Amino acid sequence: MKFESVNLDLLFETSWEVCNKVGGIYTVLSTKALTLQNLYKDKTIFIGPDVWSESNPSPYFTEVPSILRPWKEKAQLPEGVSVRVGRWNIPGKPIAILVKFDGMYSQKDYYYGEMWERYGVDSLHGYGDYDEACAFALAAGLVIESICAHKRLRHKNVLAHFDEWTTGMGLLYTRWKLPYVGTIFTTHATSIGRSICGNGKPLYDYLPAYNGDQMAQELNMQSKHSLEKAAAHAADCFTTVSDVTAVECEQLLDKRPDVVTPNGFIADMAPTKLRAKRARLTARQALVNVAEALNGVKFPENTFIVATSGRCEYRNKGIDVFLDALNKLEHDAPSRRILAFVLVPAWMKQPRRDLQQAIAGGEPPVYGLPEPILTHEINNPDDDAILNRIRQLGFGSNSRNVEVVYMPCYLNGNDGILNMDYYEVLAGLDATAFPSYYEPWGYTPLESVAFGIPTITTSLSGFGQWILASSTSDFAISGVEVIPRTDSNYDQVVETLADDLRKLADATDDYRDKASKSARNTADRAEWSYFITYYVEAYSKALAAADKRRNFTDVTSSI
Repeated sequence: MKFESVNLDLLFETSWEVCNKVGGIYTVLSTKALTLQNLYKDKTIFIGPDVWSESNPSPYFTEVPSILRPWKEKAQLPEGVSVRVGRWNIPGKPIAILVKFDGMYSQKDYYYGEMWERYGVDSLHGYGDYDEACAFALAAGLVIESICAHKRLRHKNVLAHFDEWTTGMGLLYTRWKLPYVGTIFTTHATSIGRSICGNGKPLYDYLPAYNGDQMAQELNMQSKHSLEKAAAHAADCFTTVSDVTAVECEQLLDKRPDVVTPNGFIADMAPTKLRAKRARLTARQALVNVAEALNGVKFPENTFIVATSGRCEYRNKGIDVFLDALNKLEHDAPSRRILAFVLVPAWMKQPRRDLQQAIAGGEPPVYGLPEPILTHEINNPDDDAILNRIRQLGFGSNSRNVEVVYMPCYLNGNDGILNMDYYEVLAGLDATAFPSYYEPWGYTPLESVAFGIPTITTSLSGFGQWILASSTSDFAISGVEVIPRTDSNYDQVVETLADDLRKLADATDDYRDKASKSARNTADRAEWSYFITYYVEAYSKALAAADKRRNFTDVTSSI
């Protein structure tokens, strides 16, 4: 797709998830990077936290001492703030700077005071990860300032893009110290909106009546919300990832995003047709081996394998709906046996040794293993909402038509049971389901369709709304079914999800092939080569704002 780009001399993008795979923003940045490299080559620099050590190095980062060496040799950073420069090991291999930020803790009170005076940021009520995020963000701002000074970029086109509230203080520092740099702030999900949902409160029916500041005080979220709101208002261009979150931002942050920047994908992440069949067989066999070792039974060749995955948010991500829909299928079964996986990282202790031994033995144990619903030991089994609901529904003890397996670990290729990464596992599934209640975008269903896996999402997800606006909710047409979801139709969503899964499980091979092809076609329309246009619009707005400040400063300084 051809479009008019903007002339950039340097683009910084700062996120806690640069070279640090802990959530969905990693996928956003790591898939977008190749398109940015194609547009701007090495004029893009990603900045992330150096949270690694010699005994635990980042698998996503390769240090290259020659990159930015002249700057690094002369960089005057505060004591306790240091950098490593290299390449991010993702498609495009962009330049990445990892920042060690320990030295900022001793200065935090000074900066918190400045941010209160300048932007009204209330850091007094900060707790948990607030100080850590701000220390990193401030250190990133200092690095940007240092590079700009070294390269003498005052009259160049420079942008600094900050993702999520965790980098908000870096944006505010940049606006304060570097007025000639255009700033962009992206909230991928508002901190207060996520908190409202996570606390079991209805978000959508009552959204017009919610006051973000009031809710932040009620939910003890004052500092994060205050920082996020300040960054949204101070940025030259404020963006979010979907229209559903744009409405949320307008109500809770008192600022309508200037541009909506939907999340794209790249086709290279999915296997080619030649590799897809082999990848599917390998992953499918691995998943079945785990289930057979747990249950002590052989599964039919035509077993229907479905999964949900994502952040460990029981209600927000619709994990409750997924399990209740499986319970309906247990009592009203389709023609094929169903094997369902919950691939959601939790407070995991270690892989089950008895399961490892059973898998290594090659034959399932005669009577199965105790609690055949769990692949890893977890530290808080009595408090884990997913595990408790699986137990409550009776899976693993008296199920006959549906088996549920909970894998509470990151699928990074080194989990001790499957030892495959998430994309390798994804290739072996027949379907995925993400019946989310709170989902600003929804990478998991997009990843599924890129792999040709039919998927189910809801109208409360950004991806679901994009499907409804650009295509049709139908497996045969888009590879996606979008379930209408509100604050008050939980039972109906469960019914619809069960029906959709039954429809796929009972479908003919021709129908499933058609749904798979349609899914891939949908993914093609969500390529970054298309969606990057929204970012270019954001870059243009931020540069224009920075130019106005620079021109005003130049004129006033000459008077």
